[in-house]
Amino acid sequence: MLDSNSRFAAELVIEASWVIPVEPYGRVLENHAVAISDGNIVAMLPRDEMIARCSADKSCRLDSHVLIPGLINLHSHAAMTLMRGLADDLKLMDWLSKHIWPAEARHASAQFVYDGTLLACAEMLRGGITCFNDMYFFPEMTARAALDAGMRAAVGIILIEFPTAYASDAQDYLRKGLAMRDELKHESLLSFCMAPHAPYTVSDKSFEQILTLSEQLQIPINTHLHETRDEISESMAKFGARPLARLERLGLLGPNFIAVHAVHLEPAEIALLARLGCSVAHCPSSNLKLASGIAPVGRMLLSGINVGIGTDGAASNNRLDIFCEMRLAALLAKTTSEDAEILPAHTALRMATLNAARALGIERKTGSIEIGKSADLCAVNLDSIELSPCYDPASHLVYAAGREHVSDVWVAGRQLVGSGQILVLDERGIMRKATEWKSRIADSI
Repeated sequence: MLDSNSRFAAELVIEASWVIPVEPYGRVLENHAVAISDGNIVAMLPRDEMIARCSADKSCRLDSHVLIPGLINLHSHAAMTLMRGLADDLKLMDWLSKHIWPAEARHASAQFVYDGTLLACAEMLRGGITCFNDMYFFPEMTARAALDAGMRAAVGIILIEFPTAYASDAQDYLRKGLAMRDELKHESLLSFCMAPHAPYTVSDKSFEQILTLSEQLQIPINTHLHETRDEISESMAKFGARPLARLERLGLLGPNFIAVHAVHLEPAEIALLARLGCSVAHCPSSNLKLASGIAPVGRMLLSGINVGIGTDGAASNNRLDIFCEMRLAALLAKTTSEDAEILPAHTALRMATLNAARALGIERKTGSIEIGKSADLCAVNLDSIELSPCYDPASHLVYAAGREHVSDVWVAGRQLVGSGQILVLDERGIMRKATEWKSRIADSI
């Protein structure tokens, strides 16, 4: 801890018109600066005090910007960005069974996942996303792409009962996923999750094994849950229980559990998730586009459930845009609850940062601007016609600004985006690869 009057040195100081640290809740700091060394935040002070006390190797002055924690995408299938727009305007199971799963059977490969994830990383970085939680095949390639992009990622150890190009059966999925984790667990930008696809694609036996591994490795479990009414009806017919009740019976629910989507929840189920300390990954755009429904996020928040925000895959969204998801989450919660105060801007921002970090078990590293945490930061430029005037920068972030206003992004103190341009990736090369994959996929339809 720095002495209140001592001088100190830092590698980088970022000055901004506003800093919204997220923790403590609701705070907006005017004309402040953040000092960074060894990839971590070492001080946050008023700008003039920082200038007087800190000797910095490099400084970055952002006179019309708000500095926030890097956004966290709590649910994604990054490689599916290569299937953006492939099969739109369909119900979930028609979309999956008739279009997405056949396309994956033909084309999903290690190279497909690497190229698709790198495309997703480029899009997410330009939108201020510094961390994403992913569920897809060949997760080692997802991890490699994230590391090449300099991003933080929570990589899912996927399990689904049917064979794919990645694995032959449940045990093969687990064996390969665990080997991936063992190989990459020392990478500071990576964390891991157990990622069973959904109750309708995973057996009781596999869920029990996943629970054991989650407890042994102390990593979260995330699965698609109560996404559609059909999913619930099929579970009742096959198991005699709703999916959530089935998972409770198997012992999966607890502080390490993330329910992805959680659209169709009864009041008692919301109370159950809250009582057991579960988290929810809310994906409003995907839920709307697939006509799955509107999740009762207002009631979740009132019950104390930790709710984060995700985009889902670009094949069902079709944007990896957390600014869009924050705005939509806030507006939908207000209208479904008929309560304009149910999800204010500061809560939406917290859902997209610290709440998501808590769900992933990485809140000590990232999710807020606090001394000792990683310098995962996003600067948003509010100097434009469509953002003028600005009475409240937090309100602007959720209701007026978009990813196009992101100017600068850092992960662990390393600048990945500057003046709106990606500094670490070959955008033209990434787009060329995407075009090549589009030709292959389109030719096989």
